[in-house]
Amino acid sequence: MPSMPTLFISHGSPDIALAETPATSFLKELRHSLPRPRAIVVASAHFEAEGGVAVSGDAAPETIHDFGGFAPELYELAYPAPGDPSLAEEIAAAVRGSGLRTSVMTRRGFDHGAWVPLLLAFPEADIPVVQVSVDPSHGPDHHLKLGEALSFLRERDVLLVGSGSLTHNLRAAFGHLRAGVRDADTPAWVTDFAAWMTDRLVSGDRAALADYRLRAPHALENHPTDEHLMPLYVALGAAGEGARAERLHESRDYGVLAMEAFAFH
Repeated sequence: MPSMPTLFISHGSPDIALAETPATSFLKELRHSLPRPRAIVVASAHFEAEGGVAVSGDAAPETIHDFGGFAPELYELAYPAPGDPSLAEEIAAAVRGSGLRTSVMTRRGFDHGAWVPLLLAFPEADIPVVQVSVDPSHGPDHHLKLGEALSFLRERDVLLVGSGSLTHNLRAAFGHLRAGVRDADTPAWVTDFAAWMTDRLVSGDRAALADYRLRAPHALENHPTDEHLMPLYVALGAAGEGARAERLHESRDYGVLAMEAFAFH
């Protein structure tokens, strides 16, 4: 059986759980193009731990509504997928073996970077889910190394998903969000950055990607802080040496949120 691909998904605004956009349509169809995984591991931009890697180890994680200012219906949604404590321990051991400090964390539910895209992509919530953290104090090299430690999951029928955003300038996005303008014009600084990243991902240029902060056009404007891009490097690292990206989806939300999704084979 061929190994499972790894994925990077741009989860965008939490309200995609209720919206009808090109990105939500893509996510609702995603499971039909994948083998059914026995478990899903999500590296979410909203699960942060500095100085090490945290792994969620709860058997029945709660749904965290870690956002404000949205429609009341959004706070009524839940994603009751089970956790997998034994898989969490395996992951922690593998990451620890790579030289990274690691701990299993309990009483830590699914943040919206995990449950919102999974609610759309796997609505039955019947596949166990484990989360691993990103480290906002470290850049691409750390997250590539973390991904490499998780590469064993592909041979175990476990789907690894990096959930972040190809672009993530919230100040620019909030203006359109408050006005309810999802189809706002996309500025060149978003288009140029997304095209540069896509080209390097498809060509497998890891050296350029690891140095994106200096090489990519408008990197700082698109990622004032870069925690939302780090899940991409986890997915890339987990795909193995020489892996290249297949772009599965491209769209824009609120003008400045690039909603690209990639599979790494």
